[in-house]
Amino acid sequence: MKTNEELQKDVQNAIKWEPLLHAAEIGVTAKDGVVTLSGIVDGYYKKQEAETAAKNVTGVKAVVEEIEIKYSNTFAKTDNEIAVEVLKALKDNWAVTEDHIKVKVEDGWVTLEGELNWNFQRLDAKTAISYLSGVRGVTNEIRIKSDIKNAIEKKDIEKALGRAWALDAKNIKVSVDGNKVKLSGFVDSIYQKDQAEHIVWKTPGIWSIDNELVVEYDYAAL
Repeated sequence: MKTNEELQKDVQNAIKWEPLLHAAEIGVTAKDGVVTLSGIVDGYYKKQEAETAAKNVTGVKAVVEEIEIKYSNTFAKTDNEIAVEVLKALKDNWAVTEDHIKVKVEDGWVTLEGELNWNFQRLDAKTAISYLSGVRGVTNEIRIKSDIKNAIEKKDIEKALGRAWALDAKNIKVSVDGNKVKLSGFVDSIYQKDQAEHIVWKTPGIWSIDNELVVEYDYAAL
């Protein structure tokens, strides 16, 4: 069990441990498992790194991300310039079928829309543009619409979750409705919640996942 102060310190150390964030000035507060990140960074990817580092700390139930992105004049770009670079980055990524994706850029914020066959393609599309200068945020609205017609077997998903060393699969309930999967129950961390969803997305034929797993953790009394 951790106190709020211990959780705050663990998150601070996790962020400092990331090579890309050594020089970043990121503030951390913690209250009953809810961690708030604040500060200023010079790249969207650094904002993502900080959020991921915090989520992977045991005891973190939720992350409130209030980090601002400020680019120097050297790296500032117009929305048109960003859009051109986003389209090129998607085209250069072998995993992504770029002609299935529509791109919108407004004040440096990129929105991705369209349909792809697999979730890893959806994630790769976002990753491909996260390191571009000028990008202030990414909204990934790409939908998954698999061409695979195989019926989704609940027992196959349960077996896949059971093989994961980082999860206690007996606490996770799986429900299948056509192309949709619902996860419920509880896990010990946001990392486990995300990991469970990541594993399930590998199932052929899935179009969507409703991840209702609850992060449970007991905090030490002050």
